[in-house]
Amino acid sequence: MTPEQIALVQKSFAAVVPIADQAAALFYGRLFEEDPALRPLFAHSDMAAQGRKLMQALGFVVGSLNKPEALMPAARDLAIRHVGYGVRPAHYGSVGAALLWTLGQGLGTAFTPAVREAWATAYGGLAGAMIEAAYSAKAA
Repeated sequence: MTPEQIALVQKSFAAVVPIADQAAALFYGRLFEEDPALRPLFAHSDMAAQGRKLMQALGFVVGSLNKPEALMPAARDLAIRHVGYGVRPAHYGSVGAALLWTLGQGLGTAFTPAVREAWATAYGGLAGAMIEAAYSAKAA
């Protein structure tokens, strides 16, 4: 990611923080609409608490984009844990689509093509690293 893309992601996420609960609810609603097969993975989850975890994780990721030495080990650990929850590589696409849709809803006209591209780049890189970590851990 370029420094400009990092700044776009961080600035736009700051605008989402005040509506974090609503954004999380929108995200999970869209995720289950995009991929209904994911709903059972959350059958025993308190979705309000899950939403808070999502927003906390996003906050960590966004705040760590300038610090890959902190971000990547945490992302790898998260990916390995998610294998145990039943997450498969194909699910990352659904999550990415739901995330971008949610950001578009929450940011409105501030979700410019440049902001969308910055988020897509950030998510794509993170998802790729997580998938690699999950499969390396699963194969080990």
